Amino acid sequence: VQLQASGGGLVQAGGSLRLSCAASGRSFSGDATGWFRQAPGKEREFVAYRSWNGGYIYYADSVKGRFTISGDRAKNTVYLQMGSLKPEDTAIYYCALARARPRTFATWYKGVDAYDYWGQGTQVTVSS
Repeated sequence: VQLQASGGGLVQAGGSLRLSCAASGRSFSGDATGWFRQAPGKEREFVAYRSWNGGYIYYADSVKGRFTISGDRAKNTVYLQMGSLKPEDTAIYYCALARARPRTFATWYKGVDAYDYWGQGTQVTVSS
């Protein structure tokens, strides 16, 4: 399984970027996708989650209303549209895939350990 994240770059505060995460290597029916980010010196944190059919979507409070996660099942690709970017959004952004299996608590999708496959990350830098 390979996840290829792309779309990062340098943008001014208030600008927008769209990240893509293309998956290959197996059938993804039932799998869910998450976006996480990691700033220098900080732990990797949850950003957004999308269930495999888009029926469940969640966001971190810090990005709610500014970021949108979407997917194209035909292309095995998930997107993260980021708007109204702030300098504090600067980080390496990672996409991750969680294989379908029973979960024991409601907010499992926020944990890095819940995901089975990770992309290589793409740098997002927001200048003030």
